[in-house]
Amino acid sequence: MPQGIHVIDLDLGMNTIWEFVSVLENWIPLVPGYISHEIINDRKVNWTFLGDIGIMKKKISLQVDITEWNEPTEVRFTLTGINDNFAGEGYFQAKALDERRTKMTGFLDITAKGLKAPMVNSILKTHVPQLTTDLAEAIAKRMKEAA
Repeated sequence: MPQGIHVIDLDLGMNTIWEFVSVLENWIPLVPGYISHEIINDRKVNWTFLGDIGIMKKKISLQVDITEWNEPTEVRFTLTGINDNFAGEGYFQAKALDERRTKMTGFLDITAKGLKAPMVNSILKTHVPQLTTDLAEAIAKRMKEAA
């Protein structure tokens, strides 16, 4: 299963991180290759981005369903392909190191299904870890700027 995890220590309190991550529109546009998103409701959003799949770039649309809001420590979500056969999940977790420092963990798992799955998944195994790192670092940077 193609997955990535990235951990960042931030000089921000947990509540600051929660205030940012709990608003979908704050972090969804930070996905590498972001094109657009449509909020369906407070737990569902359709997300379109330009994905790098090996030697080609492809427009990918995913439905993101928030499965858990565990204030102030965790947001969990599932991913379902809209235009391609993808499935996955992810989360953001925060753990207080002290009053002003927090460890944030971002996790992403995306798996292709169908006939081309073995080829696409072998490519995703190298790209998903970098996507996870890039997204977590972009979120950290934006939170620092907003603080």
